[in-house]
Amino acid sequence: MEELFKIYLDTSVINFLFADDAPEKKEITIDFFDNFINKNRYQTYISGLVIEEIQQTKNTDKRKLLMDVIERYPIDFITTEKTEEIECLANKYIEEKIIPEKKFMDAYHIAVCVVNGIDYLVSWNYKHLANVLKERQVKMTNISNNYFKEFRILTPIELINYE
Repeated sequence: MEELFKIYLDTSVINFLFADDAPEKKEITIDFFDNFINKNRYQTYISGLVIEEIQQTKNTDKRKLLMDVIERYPIDFITTEKTEEIECLANKYIEEKIIPEKKFMDAYHIAVCVVNGIDYLVSWNYKHLANVLKERQVKMTNISNNYFKEFRILTPIELINYE
């Protein structure tokens, strides 16, 4: 039996299930959840950081919708036992100006994935995460810090494979 890729969803992916202002991304995200996550085509993870970000949602109805997604779909929690190692790596991404300091949560998402051997960080955040320049910079930092496992940052559309 083929081993499933491990994916980590950042908060943007869950948010786009309800993005009426971006109908194309919303449609892709719904397809991704219904036909890939729901059918266990990947081992899907989030961390407590995603929950923390959802809890900061001011609109209580939207917050409930976002939390319901986590309960409705087969999404596991990744352990963040190596907190010191994760924080150290996240700080490297900040120090090397890959991720802006005010976007520390994005650096933390990356570090959680890298330290825990996740294959793909899935995000709709093009500015700070899902773009080839950031991915290359992250890869170089990872290598210089002895993290050699292949790691990618992708959008949901890049993981949709109907074969």
